[in-house]
Order: sequence, then structure tokens, then C-alpha cells
Amino acid sequence: MARKKRTNDPEGMRRRVLDVAEDFFQARGYHASSLGDLMAAAGVTGGALHHHFPTKKALALAVIEERVAAAVRETWIEPVLAASSAREGVRAVFEAVAAELEEQGYVRGCPLNNLAHELSLADDEFRLALANIFAGWRQAIADKVRADQTNGGEGGTDPDRFAALAVAAYSGAMSMAKTSQDAGFLRECLKELESLQLSSGGSTVRRRRRVLLR
Repeated sequence: MARKKRTNDPEGMRRRVLDVAEDFFQARGYHASSLGDLMAAAGVTGGALHHHFPTKKALALAVIEERVAAAVRETWIEPVLAASSAREGVRAVFEAVAAELEEQGYVRGCPLNNLAHELSLADDEFRLALANIFAGWRQAIADKVRADQTNGGEGGTDPDRFAALAVAAYSGAMSMAKTSQDAGFLRECLKELESLQLSSGGSTVRRRRRVLLR
């Protein structure tokens, strides 16, 4: 009888551990996810896990830098850069995510947001890794606005402030959608975002702020 070949796929095992950790950290949170549960769900031994990720923190940083960053790139950065304009890209993302969540029937929240809320004050390495993703997200939107301006559009828009507002509106809407289990907050925030024009002097925003604070 021929001996069965032993399969050795360390990269496949690493991906499997990251898959499980990503899911656990989003569903349960980092602190509530034990290494024992992660190993059982991934079907790996402690030795195999620690070969790739010496500590739970190393595993979480890999999830942030490889999976969460990729999710932001796929969900936000690539669609915005491919859109005809920054505003069209932002609108398309809000609408696509809202439609996907409504079809899914539940809201787990934004992966970046979820971990930022839990880990930003727990450890400086976590905070910096998460902050870098937020910075790249804002930068991509701002760069798209600048490209629009080069092509003759968005003359009264401050790119950096528009980008910060778009990211903040989405992050806040996702938090509200998660707590209420209602993706409609994304559509409501999009409507208000689209009604604003961020001029370099900020006069439009200041007028709107005075109205809102009355």
C-alpha cells in the first residue's frame, strides 16, 4: 500500500487562522476571543499557531494590517478612485453597502470601526495601525477630489475636509446602523452629506452649524 502523502501548506494554514481571527474579532471582539477558541475553530495546534503568530497581539496586528486594510481598500478606496468623481464614488459606496446590509439582514458594523472602538486606547501599536488605515482612506478620497479639481470640478471643496467628513459620516452611520440593526442610517447620512459643500473658507459649513445649534 502506498503511503499517504502528508500535505504541508503553511501559507494555507496561516490564511485559515487569519480567516477565523478576523471573523471572531468582528463577531465577539478581540478581548472576548480566546486563543483556545481560535485554534479549535481553525483546526490548528498551539505550535502551528505560534509559529505564524507568536502572540495574540501579533495575530490581531496581522488581521488589522492585512484583512481590515484590504477591506477598506476593496470597499472604499478602489470604488472611489474608479468613479467618475469623488462625490459619485462616495455615493456609490454608501448605497452599495446599505443595499448589501439590507439583503444580508443584519449589521456587524465596519471592521475598522469595530476594532478602533475596542483597541485604540488599549495599546499604541494597535492605535497606530488603525490610524494608518484611516489616514490612507481619507487620503484616497482627498486625492480624488484634487483630481476632480484638476479636471475643472469641485472648485469650492476643500479636499481634506471633504474626505474627513465622508469617513466620519460613514463610520458614524455604521455605528448607528449596528446598534439599531437598521442600514437606513447610511442612506440618511448620505443625504445630509450630499447637501453640504465644503468651501475652503468653510462658510457653508459654518452657516449649517449655526442652524443646527439653534
